[in-house]
Amino acid sequence: MLSVFLALLRRDLLLAFRRSGELLVPLLFFVMVVAVFPLGLAPDPALLGRIAPGVIWAAALLASLLGLEHLFRGDYDDGSLEQLALSGQPLTLLAGAKILAHWLACGLPLTLAAPLLAELLALPHAALPALLYSLLLGTPVLSLLGAIGAALTVSLRGQGMLLPVLILPLTVPVLIFGARGVAVAARGNDPAGALYLLGALLALGIALAPLAVSKALRINPE
Repeated sequence: MLSVFLALLRRDLLLAFRRSGELLVPLLFFVMVVAVFPLGLAPDPALLGRIAPGVIWAAALLASLLGLEHLFRGDYDDGSLEQLALSGQPLTLLAGAKILAHWLACGLPLTLAAPLLAELLALPHAALPALLYSLLLGTPVLSLLGAIGAALTVSLRGQGMLLPVLILPLTVPVLIFGARGVAVAARGNDPAGALYLLGALLALGIALAPLAVSKALRINPE
């Protein structure tokens, strides 16, 4: 099963890098949204530092939604999804490979770019570790939640318009805990409480989201 998991992960990553234009869209969107705020506000480092956690996290959340429409759609259109469902392999494991590939192609670049954008927003350097940890814990949760929505709507027309409506309400706790942890660290306090909550959400998502995705994918090919 591990070899099948790694093979599907490698396949999805290769497909993502071959569509380099689509791969760059979430990252460019993330950079552009964050970069607009200093232009629209007064050049006050104290003000920018206060809003930086919420701005970075909101931009990361919205950017993570951009690639979800294609998470299962290509496999559904060419029949690969039906073959995966009939392959005899645990569909939960295969769904986990596709979710991991999505996070590596979308969530991880956002996380790596965040410290540079934090400098643009004058976020205190003491908050940078909390920012990285919160994104490393939170962006996989966004991918897990997004995969559930993508699996439920894979056979529907207008999937791209429906996905944000389904997913955004579910991502509010991730946004709150992520931004809160960074804001607490920026004030010189311990962000461990918010990070622990993000870790708990990630553990819950890893345990339940692939199962929910597999159930939704088994219904759609039929």
